[in-house]
Amino acid sequence: MIDKNSKIFIAGHRGMVGSAIKRKLLEKGYKKLILKNRKSLNLINQNQTFKFLKKIKPDFVVLAAAKVGGIIANSNHKDKFLYENLQIQNNVIHGSYLAGVKNLFLLGSSCIYPKYCKQPMKESYLLTGPLEETNDAYSIAKIAGLKMCEYYSNMLRLNYKSFMPPNMYGPNDNYDPKNSHFYPALLRKIYQSKKRNKKYLEIWGSGKVKRELMFVEDFAEAIIFFMKKKIKEPFINIGVGKDYSIKWYAEFLMKKMNVKLKIKYDKSKPDGMPKKCLDITVSRKYGWRPKNNLDKGFVLTFNDFLKKNTLYKNF
Repeated sequence: MIDKNSKIFIAGHRGMVGSAIKRKLLEKGYKKLILKNRKSLNLINQNQTFKFLKKIKPDFVVLAAAKVGGIIANSNHKDKFLYENLQIQNNVIHGSYLAGVKNLFLLGSSCIYPKYCKQPMKESYLLTGPLEETNDAYSIAKIAGLKMCEYYSNMLRLNYKSFMPPNMYGPNDNYDPKNSHFYPALLRKIYQSKKRNKKYLEIWGSGKVKRELMFVEDFAEAIIFFMKKKIKEPFINIGVGKDYSIKWYAEFLMKKMNVKLKIKYDKSKPDGMPKKCLDITVSRKYGWRPKNNLDKGFVLTFNDFLKKNTLYKNF
């Protein structure tokens, strides 16, 4: 539980999710935010992290820091994705416990669920089957963090909870076509094709796999909503409950940008999980629902793409 005088440490406040949570907290009048960039605090370094948390003694920790990337980045750098995410989680979670922090939220991912998980994916489906191979390192790290929070809560009487979003997009996203997630990569590719008068759009994989997509501002609102609630469950899915194919998203973005391109599928690239749609029954039971649809989310994201990333204006 938080109030306007709570000291809140946002680990990873410069990323897309962390920065959205920071903006929303400030908008709502929470002024005592504790923010550190990687140069001043390396969360992979245990000694630094433990000393920092013991010194500031926050009332609430929001763990949004993570090494993230798209399907190729995950597949090609499994060692780094596993090591760095485990280190960050272990240091922040255990360091928070040692510093006497009672409240911590870990931000996870829908990739924790099995590759061929029954749809929509309920929280109870965790660890019921093999993971998707391309991002299993990241998934394993997130599952470990989730379980660490669960065990610390149960055995040490702490309020350490985890929240699992679907794919997210929005302001401050990474638009790199090779290392980003599918939506920002598609947005950049389509914009680039328009600028260069290209006739084709290349999509990795078959284009048939389905993904649920959430605007990051909605997820930030959800986190603040649950910071004020007493939660029984160890972790909760936060989503919109609808999914569409990658091909559908490509056609949606082309329509929004007034571009007509013929789609070419690069089937040498992996698809990932065939379908990822979250069951959001539990979050709805608490009374939370997203506010932004894909149309509004696109406008805000595209404006950010053009305004904040001048690199992308000059293709």
